[in-house]
Amino acid sequence: MSGIFERLARFLKSHTLWVAFVAVLAPLLVLLWLQLCWLVSLERTSALAHKATLTNYLGAVGSEVEYFYSSTAERALNIPAALFAQGRLDTVAVSWKSRPVEGVKRLFLVDYTRQRFGNILVYNPARHLLESPPASDEAVAIISACTPWQILSYRGLPVESPAPRVDERNSEYRIILNPVTDESARLVGIAGMILDEDYFRRELLPTTIRKALPEFFPGTARGELAVTVRDARGRVVLGAAAAGRSDDLTIRFPFVFADWTLALKTPGSSPEHWARASFAFNVTLSALLAAALMGGIAMALRAADRAMRLSEMKSDFVSNVSHELRTPLASIRVFAELLRLGRVQRPEKIQEYGEFIEAESRRLSRLIDNILDFSHIESGGRLYNFQPADAAEVVAATLRTFEVHLKARGYRITFEAPERPLPPVAIDADAIGQAVHNLLDNAVKYSGDSKEIVVRLERRGDDLVISVRDHGIGIPRDEHRKIFERFHRVGTGLVHEVKGSGLGLAIVRHIVEAHRGMIRVESEPGRGSTFSIHLPLRPARVEG
Repeated sequence: MSGIFERLARFLKSHTLWVAFVAVLAPLLVLLWLQLCWLVSLERTSALAHKATLTNYLGAVGSEVEYFYSSTAERALNIPAALFAQGRLDTVAVSWKSRPVEGVKRLFLVDYTRQRFGNILVYNPARHLLESPPASDEAVAIISACTPWQILSYRGLPVESPAPRVDERNSEYRIILNPVTDESARLVGIAGMILDEDYFRRELLPTTIRKALPEFFPGTARGELAVTVRDARGRVVLGAAAAGRSDDLTIRFPFVFADWTLALKTPGSSPEHWARASFAFNVTLSALLAAALMGGIAMALRAADRAMRLSEMKSDFVSNVSHELRTPLASIRVFAELLRLGRVQRPEKIQEYGEFIEAESRRLSRLIDNILDFSHIESGGRLYNFQPADAAEVVAATLRTFEVHLKARGYRITFEAPERPLPPVAIDADAIGQAVHNLLDNAVKYSGDSKEIVVRLERRGDDLVISVRDHGIGIPRDEHRKIFERFHRVGTGLVHEVKGSGLGLAIVRHIVEAHRGMIRVESEPGRGSTFSIHLPLRPARVEG
């Protein structure tokens, strides 16, 4: 069991960032799923709520129409029973004259106190009098509407809960009747009105619809909602009927014009479409926000991973540099101690040991120079002194500094130079020498069992090419670009076991790019590597 926990602990330690990413991703996915469920529920609720709002709007329009006619009827048709009993109906005409009634085509009274079948009197607004109506369709409509009440009066039956009634059997003469009763609930008369359909269609409906719109749909333009009114035959009397689409919601008027319909349609979309579009917008917005959050998390984790890898590289750098410094220092100390103790007597041995000390000190100087040069490169303070120089001489001088060190380790370097001298090229000789030195040092470290290194100098078109080839362990193709990054160490096979600062190739790339050239590598695992420095032969700028 302890072994499982140890392996788990090692796994978590080596995959800390991935564990952190999953730890952040899992709650985010749960939140997205919950939000999606909430949005699905919101979609259904929004459709119902939007439809309820449309229903309430149409209901408000119908209620406003009902209130207008019921209040008009109550004001105009509320006639005291005493006026019928006392025969003072002319007083009603005076009242109608002083308070004109809107939306009414005709006002009338039916008196059951003088005649058994009732006496019909219509109000003449021109003369402000009540008079008997001439024979006409209007008179027939009044008689037809009052017939049930005439029967009640004829039989002397009481009227229960008298209230305004609507008679719309004749759609051309829509009548509101108000029965008038005495203290014993006996019918003594009827006050009535014939509604003006033109007023209803042209004045009352448009005004009511416009008035109710901002109360239910604040901020909605008139063109965004289409209200259509149809008569009993289905003909459009208000609004416009759009072809190809049915109305979203239809109701009937509750009081008068009950055979007319009031329909509402949203030209852009139905409530379901509106809710679906809102759902799609919210889901898209949530997805974009989640993607942005995931991107931010990924970038943060990537930066953290980069920082961790950089920290590991720097730790490896310190360890490797310490090893690199310790090796030449130990050699110098051993040879110097042998010379100090006088154990070396022969002149040729003294010379040999001196050469070893000089070679190791040069190696130490090169390592220190690499570190300092890299520091200058990072801070942008590395300067180059471009002067015309013989590239062959620069390469040869660099090889001579390696000679003692390589002989002691059994390496053999072959220098291939062109038979005809190359033209001078404007370079920083010390910098190019350092670049070649780093490539040679790299070739020695990774040559494996092979002790053959070939250095070639040649001209290819307009380029001067310095190549260093070894027959060692090689580099995987996917690592070709990465090896020129600072502190990078190839992480497979024998390559990772070789000690080094991880700065040599990064410095080479910077030096070559400062000379407006390029560095290339050709390598395969087990077949060695060839590093080539390409420098332009065309004139370069010269800096003092």
